[in-house]
Amino acid sequence: MDLLKAFTFGAVLSVTIGLVIGSQGTAAGPLAIQLVSLADAKFYWSWPVFLSGSGLAWVLMLLQR
Repeated sequence: MDLLKAFTFGAVLSVTIGLVIGSQGTAAGPLAIQLVSLADAKFYWSWPVFLSGSGLAWVLMLLQR
């Protein structure tokens, strides 16, 4: 259950950072921000931010036990 919560946090973090940096027209180097089209919606996404944010949130939730 903690991993699912961590994935949610990672997704919100990735979309938020992607929106702020990607809307400026840059890929931000190692963050690899890219425009993703899903059906009729378009949003900025970064796999490195998603994975690192999810990992950090998951570790913090495990430490709280």
